[in-house]
Amino acid sequence: MRILHLSDIHIGVENYGRPATESEVAALPPHFAPGADRAQYVGMSTRLLDFLCTLDEAMAHALANDVDLVLFAGDAYKSRDPSQTHQREFARRIARLSRAGIPVFLTVGNHDLPHVANRATALEIFPTLAVDNVTVGATLETYRVSTRHGPVQVVALPWVRIGEFMKREETRNLTLEQITRSVEARITALLQEQAEALDPSLPAFLCAHVTVTGAVYASERTMMLGNDHALTLGTMANPAFDYVALGHIHKHQVLTRNPHVVYPGSLQRVDFSEEAQAKGFCVIDLDERRPRGERLRDFRFVEVGARRLLTIDARAGEGDDPTDKCLIAIEKQASLVEGAVVRLRVAMPTAVAPLFREPTVRQALAPAHHVAGIERQIQRDHRTRLGDEDAASLTPIDALRRYLAARNTPEARKRDLVAAAEELLRHEVEGHA
Repeated sequence: MRILHLSDIHIGVENYGRPATESEVAALPPHFAPGADRAQYVGMSTRLLDFLCTLDEAMAHALANDVDLVLFAGDAYKSRDPSQTHQREFARRIARLSRAGIPVFLTVGNHDLPHVANRATALEIFPTLAVDNVTVGATLETYRVSTRHGPVQVVALPWVRIGEFMKREETRNLTLEQITRSVEARITALLQEQAEALDPSLPAFLCAHVTVTGAVYASERTMMLGNDHALTLGTMANPAFDYVALGHIHKHQVLTRNPHVVYPGSLQRVDFSEEAQAKGFCVIDLDERRPRGERLRDFRFVEVGARRLLTIDARAGEGDDPTDKCLIAIEKQASLVEGAVVRLRVAMPTAVAPLFREPTVRQALAPAHHVAGIERQIQRDHRTRLGDEDAASLTPIDALRRYLAARNTPEARKRDLVAAAEELLRHEVEGHA
């Protein structure tokens, strides 16, 4: 039995994008939206197409590699109120799996929840339309899912709203911290109940959209919707599960391997906090005939072709041309600049800052998909401050000597500068005599 685990697709993220041209749409890989009229994508944000393209890469892998079950651990969209276009594109890809007979389990994430309680989640359209082979885990319970290799059990842990608990009478006098700890204790107890009720003869999975203590964050901190709560790794790594499929944190990480408790991470880099992170999904092979605890045969992370985010740093010193330093730094990474989202940071002293020619630098970055910013880090000269009393008593030559000392000027240079200053002052006095 083969399972594909992905999460945090975030359709609707469009930062660093621009309207796609006809040639850009035509150049998208063959796995992008197969069977769809590509003309409809002209003018859409190139970043929307980035996110759809990596999702299509995961879908193509599932279809070409005999995947028996897809576990999606939440956050299909960026917004809690996705546009009709975003919903259409996500549904189009889930429908591909449905038509191929591959069951899909969708867990509700915090970005899939509406702003107001009791309204439909962004994933409810699938059970409403009774889409074959699609199950939505909207409540904490165990679902039985049929696959080509027999039934499996999936315990869903969707995102829990802390705000719903804050409205209850029993929490009226509690602090937010106390409410959060109460919620965590309640979820832990409910998960244990579900785990104890599982049939040990069938494969079992936990599909959860949650923060696990000890996990490393990425950009999801900046995308946070509502209050965060966290469960311990001990709670999640229950031996009743053959695999724990997590979502919510964008950095791929394996928290433990007995059983595997895994975040696949997001499919695209959302911002520069994810610049160095590999993006992709996980594939798990199980032998469903083996007893509990011995079923997992193979686990692997499959990297996708996510858009590169690249930071270029340059530094200019006294007497340098900062533009030239930037051009050299860009040339060194020319192979990485093409098609990437690039930001450039150049450090320079105040004296050479006027020499910086931004249009020239932008021209050198023309092969990039998008220039996210050019940051000038000006190193301000240190100024020696004198008290009012000292300043009033100093002669011009004394003030110069103190300034040169503060600048650590070499002795020979100081003598020459002081001599020149004395000569200038002498001419000034003689001119007014």
